[in-house]
Amino acid sequence: MVAYRRNVVPGGTFFFTVTLRDRRSRALVDRIDDFREAYEHVHRARPFANDAIVVLPDHLHCVWTLPDGDADYAGRWRAIKARFTSACRRAGVVLTRDDAGAFDLWQRRYWEHTIRDERDFEAHVDYIHYNAVKHGHAKAPRDWPYSSFHRYVRNGLLPPDWAVASDLEVPE
Repeated sequence: MVAYRRNVVPGGTFFFTVTLRDRRSRALVDRIDDFREAYEHVHRARPFANDAIVVLPDHLHCVWTLPDGDADYAGRWRAIKARFTSACRRAGVVLTRDDAGAFDLWQRRYWEHTIRDERDFEAHVDYIHYNAVKHGHAKAPRDWPYSSFHRYVRNGLLPPDWAVASDLEVPE
């Protein structure tokens, strides 16, 4: 098997898409408190800037900036996935095992994109904040509770009615 190559940029900013194996699952929002605990536990143990995030029923998108000299986002994702999987098991969620014996909750890989500049950053943050609307989970970003959109509004970075107008262009 060919080794999958990730872009290693210490202190870099990255966009991620992380997906459950069963795309019909609602585990991320049904067990949102467990997911938040896993995410925050890893965030406290191995800090990073959580620039933007949206959690949908079967996947999530986020932008992280790692500390100077640190490029280990893969270790953080392994820890988040493992902690959330353990919490689901403790809660009685039935999980099967794959051929290698690992629990079959998450897709093995995830999408990672290195943010190149401010314009790229803004495009990915906009994509994150609009994603619940794109997938039909909300009529407007303000209607989806599992998004950093609300933090952006509180901090005055976006208006509450952002992306409500029909003529808005949002990246695909």
